[in-house]
Amino acid sequence: MSAAAEPDRVNPGGDGPADGDEASGDVDAQGRAGALVIRRAPTEPRAAVLLLHGGREDALEPPPLMNLPALRMRPFASDLVRATSHERVLIGRVRYRHRGWNGPREDAVHDARRALRALLDAAGPVPVVLVGHSMGARAALRVAGDDPQVRGVVALAPWCPPGEAVGQLRDRMVAALHDPADRVTQAAQTWEHLTRASAAGARTLGIRMPGGGHAMLRDARTWQRIATSLTRGMLGLAPLPDPLTRQDHAEATYMTASQVLAEMDGRP
Repeated sequence: MSAAAEPDRVNPGGDGPADGDEASGDVDAQGRAGALVIRRAPTEPRAAVLLLHGGREDALEPPPLMNLPALRMRPFASDLVRATSHERVLIGRVRYRHRGWNGPREDAVHDARRALRALLDAAGPVPVVLVGHSMGARAALRVAGDDPQVRGVVALAPWCPPGEAVGQLRDRMVAALHDPADRVTQAAQTWEHLTRASAAGARTLGIRMPGGGHAMLRDARTWQRIATSLTRGMLGLAPLPDPLTRQDHAEATYMTASQVLAEMDGRP
């Protein structure tokens, strides 16, 4: 079996994902191996996106050169680059120092925070959206309140353990895409997280994906299309589904992938 065809794996030590981490080989804005890797840096950006891929629940070693989570996010990055080719959107990704979240160390949060600061420095005072998968989505949700320039989070099959903080999501848009059949992270925990985030003042939308599992392989184009559309919408470059535009934060809203696509495409 090839690496790209490797099935999802469940970490026997806990509820978190047991994936690898990032591919290297790029440099950051200063030409060093920093927390931020710039994919595209237009002159005078009008918006910015930070992509955060997944990792393991516990792993202190550095990320390997080639691994599945980084590969899983590359099509999302490429789709964003194409969709925003004329919109001057700076696009970057996080570079993790460690492969895992690592309990109270929360290494992914620290790296996400460093990458976000570097992104803000590079882009200037523009709207920012965080797009994360699995552990990367958990880190994105954690740092979304760090700066008012962050408009929202697009969380792909996020890792949302019970009791995760949500207060930092006040006045943010949060859209989570999850396949209920995901065997690595639990959609039920994602929906519970959205419910609490909505009560804390976030505008939330849960999207039930018809397949794809944790790796988002089956019907990958639908995952990418929705993620890109939501990201552009949160940046103010495209329409958004109604639940993310309402000022009423009373409760989370849930839609199917087809419902979201129909609304964003303007179909009845």
